[in-house]
Amino acid sequence: MTARKWAFEDFAEGVEIDLGTKTVEAGEIVEFASEFDAQPFHLDEEAGKASILGGLSASGWHTCAMFMRMLCDAFLLNSTSQGAPGVDFVKWKKPVLAGDVLAGRLTVLSGRLSRTRPGIGFVTWRAELKNQKDELVFEFQNTCMFLTHEAAAA
Repeated sequence: MTARKWAFEDFAEGVEIDLGTKTVEAGEIVEFASEFDAQPFHLDEEAGKASILGGLSASGWHTCAMFMRMLCDAFLLNSTSQGAPGVDFVKWKKPVLAGDVLAGRLTVLSGRLSRTRPGIGFVTWRAELKNQKDELVFEFQNTCMFLTHEAAAA
C-alpha cells in the first residue's frame, strides 16, 4: 500500500491503477473449489484436462476472490471506501489454470458526487486480469463509494 489515503478526488477519469500480480497455486484452486464450487475440473487435474478448460482451473468465483484480494492490497484497504451498490458485470474470458500468473489493472471510467449524501462520491471503474501470456482472463466493472478528502478529515 502507498502512504496516500485514497479518497473520491483521487479517482479522476482515465486514472489507471496497477493491481500487481498473483500466482495461482493448484492447492488454493482445490481448497476454494472444495468449499464453494466442487465441480470436477476445479478439483482434479485429470478432470480439468478432460474438460474444455484444459487443466485444473480456478472457479470463476475464485477468480473474483483473487481479484478482490489484489484490489484490497493495491489500494482499497488504504482508502475511504464505503462499499459498493453492486456489480455491473463480471466476465470470465479464459480459464485461469494452476500456475498462471495474473496481472491486474483498473481504469477509472467516471466519478460523481452523491446528490443525496454529502461527502460521498461514486467512482465507476473497469478492471481486468491477464495471464502470463498477456491473455485477458477476467473483466469486471462496478461502482464504488468513497468519502471525499474533506469528509474523511471531519
